[in-house]
Amino acid sequence: MKLNLFFQLSAWCICLCFSPVLAQQNYRNNEDINKALRNLVNNHKSHASLKSLTKTLGGKDVWVLTLSNGKPEAHPAIVIAGGVSGNHLLGIELSVKMAERILTNYKSVLNQTTFYIFPNLSPDATAQYFGKLKYERVANAKKTDDDRDGSINEDGFEDLNNDKLITLIRVEDPTGDYMPLEEDPRIMVKANPQKGEKGTHKIFSEGIDNDKDGVFNEDGIGGVAFNKNLTYNYPYFKSGAGEHAVSELENRALLDFLYERWNIHSILTFGPSNNLSVPLKYNSDRANKRIITSILKKDEKLNKHISEIYNKITKTKDAPKSVTAGGGFFEWSYFHFGRHAMSTPAWWFPKFEGDSLVKAPKNRKANFLKWAEQEGIENTFVEWTSIKHPDFPNKKVEVGGIVPFIMDNPPYSKVDSIAIKHSEFIIEIAKIQPDLKLINLKTEDLGSNLTRITVDLYNKGLLPTHTEMGAKSKWLRKINVSLKLGKGQEVLSGKKRLVLGIIEEDSSKQLSWLIKGRGKLQIEATTPHAGKQSITINL
Repeated sequence: MKLNLFFQLSAWCICLCFSPVLAQQNYRNNEDINKALRNLVNNHKSHASLKSLTKTLGGKDVWVLTLSNGKPEAHPAIVIAGGVSGNHLLGIELSVKMAERILTNYKSVLNQTTFYIFPNLSPDATAQYFGKLKYERVANAKKTDDDRDGSINEDGFEDLNNDKLITLIRVEDPTGDYMPLEEDPRIMVKANPQKGEKGTHKIFSEGIDNDKDGVFNEDGIGGVAFNKNLTYNYPYFKSGAGEHAVSELENRALLDFLYERWNIHSILTFGPSNNLSVPLKYNSDRANKRIITSILKKDEKLNKHISEIYNKITKTKDAPKSVTAGGGFFEWSYFHFGRHAMSTPAWWFPKFEGDSLVKAPKNRKANFLKWAEQEGIENTFVEWTSIKHPDFPNKKVEVGGIVPFIMDNPPYSKVDSIAIKHSEFIIEIAKIQPDLKLINLKTEDLGSNLTRITVDLYNKGLLPTHTEMGAKSKWLRKINVSLKLGKGQEVLSGKKRLVLGIIEEDSSKQLSWLIKGRGKLQIEATTPHAGKQSITINL
């Protein structure tokens, strides 16, 4: 009896020891992320605070985690945003894990930098990863009439093969425009008649045409995508974009918060856009129009510099093409908010290089399947299986395709190493942030109670005090230089208050005044996103 009790207790202890490990073999759901955020704040109360900006229509909190030493607005700030796209679970994990690393490994950075971290800006959508029915959802819980037929959410997905995944259906049809890929017949691609190719199938998302309009699953659960609802290049009248720009609770709450934080100088977004692996290119035609749609010339140079830092630290290569669909957060960060904007998916599957026996496929999906097979990653593809379909009673219909989420989110075992690299990157950005200093002070006694003062206002940082776009759009505050005069002092030459624009990286502007009087005088230079510096002079 005692021996049996001993074995039971031992087994119980083993389960306790291994349960955290087992619990983190997959991405954390909304509840787990919320718990991790609260624990983080409880363990670092003097440097971290957590606030709910709003609740989504699905009843989920949109959090902002603030990391700072002292008042957050007292230091220049960096934003980290995850979950801008509802199918990108990795960005959520990275946002939380980077916060953990900042607080445990890099806490001293908070002496000069504040971090505003938004772990998940699409909590309604990301919840679908953990739902009973898994499909890649990017929209929130608003009920919408996406097909504009007067009915709401009437044509959603159906799990036709009962595997709890939504993939594709392919219908054998000589009038179809899809055909199996030669490199991997599991993948269906559009036939190219100009190359003598003929389609053999029609492709639809897995489901039934409930409203009998000839389109499948075009009006299901979930309405507006966070990453389509911002103001830059807003996709009017497009499915998932909303009734108008910033129509959604989460988008409005985020922008209200950001527009009140003048100390923000940089924003890092985890999402489908990527200007870190491959920097943006300046286009003079698009940059000189009334509505600017190209990165500006000076910012192109800055983007290239930051890209080099990113690639050196993360050692990434072969990045997929950047995805920009209109109404996105990254684009808004630069074009409308004027900040130094950075975006990356943070991970993509490496190219399968092939060998003497197996050639590397050119098709991206086929390449993914070969790479996953090489890595021993299972359950990546639902094999095509025949079913009976009510909309195609006399045709061969099969269900299959790549498993949802798996191409854009790495195996969870890789997340920690990705977080370490991106933490190193964002700390490097904090190290080189704009930083105003007053140096090379010189005072000359000219007699007759007169003193000439010269000083250099130096940007010590390796980022300019303003992006070119920020200066142009006026959404970055200018540098204010002011003299705080003592009793009986008078400015005879120069201005008591100066307003300055951009000071480039590692550059300075010389300032000079002629002052009448004696005693103490203070010079102060400040702008919220580049710091504050003051010096006191005895005349």
